[in-house]
Amino acid sequence: MEYDVIVVGAGLAGLVATAEIADAGKKVLLLDQEPEASFGGQAWWSFGGLFLVDSPEQRRMGVKDSKELAWQDWLGTAGFDREDDEDYWGRKWAEAYMDFAAGEKRAWLREMGVKFFPVVGWAERGGYDAEGHGNSVPRFHIVWGTGPGIVAPFERRVREHMKNGLVAYMPRHRVDSLVTSNGLVIGAGGSVLAPSSAGRGEESNRDVIDDFEYNAKAVMVTSGGIGANFDLVRKNWPDRLGNPPENMISGVPAHVDGRMLSITEDAGGRVVNRDRMWHYTEGIKNWNPVWNKHGIRILPGPSSLWLDATGKRLPAPNFPGFDTLGTLDTIQKTGYSYSWFILTQKIIESEFALSGSEQNPDLTGKSIKKVLSRVLPGPTSPVKAFMDKGEDFVVADTIDNLVVGMNKLTGDKLLDIEEIKRKVEARDREMNNKFTKDLQITAIRGARKYLGDKLIRVASPHKLLDKKSGPLIAVRLNILSRKTLGGLQTNLSGQVLSETGQAIPGLYAAGEVAGFGGGGLHGYRALEGTFLGGCLFTGREAGRAIAKELK
Repeated sequence: MEYDVIVVGAGLAGLVATAEIADAGKKVLLLDQEPEASFGGQAWWSFGGLFLVDSPEQRRMGVKDSKELAWQDWLGTAGFDREDDEDYWGRKWAEAYMDFAAGEKRAWLREMGVKFFPVVGWAERGGYDAEGHGNSVPRFHIVWGTGPGIVAPFERRVREHMKNGLVAYMPRHRVDSLVTSNGLVIGAGGSVLAPSSAGRGEESNRDVIDDFEYNAKAVMVTSGGIGANFDLVRKNWPDRLGNPPENMISGVPAHVDGRMLSITEDAGGRVVNRDRMWHYTEGIKNWNPVWNKHGIRILPGPSSLWLDATGKRLPAPNFPGFDTLGTLDTIQKTGYSYSWFILTQKIIESEFALSGSEQNPDLTGKSIKKVLSRVLPGPTSPVKAFMDKGEDFVVADTIDNLVVGMNKLTGDKLLDIEEIKRKVEARDREMNNKFTKDLQITAIRGARKYLGDKLIRVASPHKLLDKKSGPLIAVRLNILSRKTLGGLQTNLSGQVLSETGQAIPGLYAAGEVAGFGGGGLHGYRALEGTFLGGCLFTGREAGRAIAKELK
């Protein structure tokens, strides 16, 4: 069979691109190294957060947003400083994405049946000045149905085209090379892997049973980043963040291996901004792992007291949920790859959510009844399971016993009971008045002025040692690998560029492998909700560009 386009990778960006190309009447060959159980890739596992600007959901929550304010936040967060070279196309993609997020993004998704949870989340709150890092207002819109909910409409479109003959989907086909001829990319070749019964996210075998080569008029790479490849993460680790962590856990399945980056380089593509990554500092080891070193990120409210491995309080504005990479930098400088939250039962009930579709069965299952149960006393059932079974949690009735348990958990005995007690008591004294010099407490009170935070996200301010707030809880936090912010440099049509800046005929890229657009539309940091959104936007734009070119 002859194909117009080969798409490498059946994650969200690949599905979006495939749907757009097939909608235009072109034949697509969709290749993926994993079994069909992993259709949809990383996106299926996500919490389903999307960055939207001036949405009806924001306005209903009393949030006043604008494209101008969002762009101010984006620039302060991205910190583009390579604009004549590596950041040139990334910034152009960022500008285009901002128009999309403030424009047709929501309506486009709604037309396909995507709905949003009514309470908008406030991620990456920043804590610097008005032009610095962070979201000035809540913009994190949770898809009703989480990750599976955002994958579903594109999977449906692709499967319809599989039925009508416009899409051929071949799982267990690992691309090992791109086929070129006279400077043109004309196909892809690789290995047929043995069938696998591995479930979604589980590591599948790499046993080769055959080889293949297919030709097409264009090839699009949508294979994801390097998050599960710790060797590549450490190789690309930036000097500004010190030495790579000795111990990390993985927020993505093993198939997120970065192989296609080097394979596309061999075909002439240029990779830029390799040193830019997005790794979380609030990772906990999954007590029920699906993949090796499986970690889950806590999506924290702002109230937990954050200490480094030696018991020192992290300096402002390194508060929970404020600055992911700023906190990573601070933790890295301690020489340890873990840190601690100290909190209460009252805080964990209100403020602990876990990232991932499987950790939010109420939102994923679209159960209004279960969502409403979140306001009842006690943590959610997934959080409670981690408290009971997770190795990173310590629960105690006194601060002395809590610190003893923390030292026992790590075996390092770095924490001094009297020093930790002094810090907690000092923090608690600041709760005696409605005013304070403690910037974290000011931030907590400020957060509760936003209705969404007051209703379901931020506990009412209280003393940690107040017995009425329940037992004390400590959580060991690990470095959790996640996203690749750099990648293949692409123009606004998704064409992969060479080292000389020329578009390589027949070669396109979208999603994380392209740094979510241009080789790095986020710059150094992300505002959150922009990873899934980057897959949607780049997959759509590149898919439409190919379809237009082939016409």
